[in-house]
Amino acid sequence: MPEVIFTGPAGRIEGRYHPAAQKNAPLALILHPHPQFGGTMNHQITYQLYYAFVHRNFSVLRFNFRGVGRSQGSFDHGVGELSDAASALDWAQTINPEARTCWIAGFSFGAWIGMQLLMRRPEIEGFISIAPPANLYDFSFLAPCPSSGLIIHGDKDAVVPHRDVTTLVDKLKTQKGIVIEQKVVPGANHFFDAKIDTLMEQVNGYLDKRLGATGRKPTAA
Repeated sequence: MPEVIFTGPAGRIEGRYHPAAQKNAPLALILHPHPQFGGTMNHQITYQLYYAFVHRNFSVLRFNFRGVGRSQGSFDHGVGELSDAASALDWAQTINPEARTCWIAGFSFGAWIGMQLLMRRPEIEGFISIAPPANLYDFSFLAPCPSSGLIIHGDKDAVVPHRDVTTLVDKLKTQKGIVIEQKVVPGANHFFDAKIDTLMEQVNGYLDKRLGATGRKPTAA
């Protein structure tokens, strides 16, 4: 899990990068929750998502948005953070020129940024969106949603009510040829306190279904 530093629009960006053994392995980009509420690339859910893709032979990058950790710049209400994510994907693609496809995964604020990047980058073929803040941010840009993916949230989420995420999913499900799978973790709040194992069981199950479990490594990290 080497530390990496690359250049973003606001200066230095700090990340952690796992290179896959195969040169043409797919890429995965992992986006952390809100920088002003303790979100970093080392958040537990971000970390777990990172290793979910590592175990499936992806080259995986997670990074700190501007103003977090050793990343330069300051919080930019999503505009600059989207640029940071695009720069991170550019960097990963530069050192993995043979990678044919990419996945993106994000939690909360990171899910919102990830879905915006999905609309701009046609090479992204799958996504995992955990507790997307459908009541706090505008998701109308997803028209239509270009890739199939998983949206997962808790039914006891007081930050992003269950009904708001379900409304978002219902809108996305109308697109032909795109399959949006929704999973609800019973009893889970926004941060999945005491429910992270259940959350990751759902995420891992979805990835195995989409990707096949044949190339999966042992789960010990």
